[in-house]
Amino acid sequence: MRAFPLLALLGSCLASSVHAANAQDWLSRLAESEGQSFHGSFVYERNGSFSTHGIWHRVDAAGEVRERLLQLDGPVQEVLRVGGQSACVSEGLADQLSDLRLSPHVVAPKRLAERYELRVAGRSRVAGREAVILTLIPRDQHRYAVELHLDEASALPLKSLLVNEKGQLLERFQFIDLDTETAVSDEQLQPGDSCKSIDSVSPGSASVPAWRAAWVPPGFQLQQAMQRRSPASTEQVTYLTYDDGLARFSIFLEPLRGAKVEDARSQLGPTAVVSRRMSTVDGDVMVTVVGEIPLGTAERVALSMQAQAAEKVVQ
Repeated sequence: MRAFPLLALLGSCLASSVHAANAQDWLSRLAESEGQSFHGSFVYERNGSFSTHGIWHRVDAAGEVRERLLQLDGPVQEVLRVGGQSACVSEGLADQLSDLRLSPHVVAPKRLAERYELRVAGRSRVAGREAVILTLIPRDQHRYAVELHLDEASALPLKSLLVNEKGQLLERFQFIDLDTETAVSDEQLQPGDSCKSIDSVSPGSASVPAWRAAWVPPGFQLQQAMQRRSPASTEQVTYLTYDDGLARFSIFLEPLRGAKVEDARSQLGPTAVVSRRMSTVDGDVMVTVVGEIPLGTAERVALSMQAQAAEKVVQ
């Protein structure tokens, strides 16, 4: 078992106040928490930089979820999600914002427990609300540890810490205020002009672009396939997103049309970026894997990419 000093320290300090409910119970409540409407603001930290954001999350009578995220400092950047899929995204910084999810896409808790060791580490207080600390420690080298501070009343995540195998903090989000009582209006969910519509294909419902990762870490599944115009050309970029319920990475595939580009690899805080040139019968393609996974894992995914005929995704 790998050691996570930060998590161990927090757990030991709060061991005397461990909540009665077990980790599986809290994970089940977390999985159901997205079915609630709420709005609030939060701080997001990664790579030593901070930003603040507003969030409006509404669930209608039919159970459809609409969620808007808006960056409150710096350039106006936002994303609107409908039914868990991105409907519009601002260019630039919002490409990162579109991947930020406050409520993880939690799969069946028992299945998630196959990839993470679950622990209730104690209690805390965030945004003036009482919280229970749930830690998820990976059972392999392909993902990071996560510490979630869950609201006692709603089980919504009030705070999240992403920690590597050395106990170093890689990423944090933390609510400043949260309102689960006041209704979210249509006006609050209306994005601005900077939010550009994108075409997406939901798994299991339609044909997806003709690419597959021949290898992904155990437990990861394809969640979304999209095509967007490249910001640097008129080419359509294929965009595939995989997650395991907590960790997430995306794969971008862009035709090069003779452009000269070099393979690259980098790790910036929690985010690994691996780009490699790949030859196909239709010409070279640049494959880029981006996500909060270790660099070696991202490289293995990039090397496994295969072109094939478009088909329906079977979950």
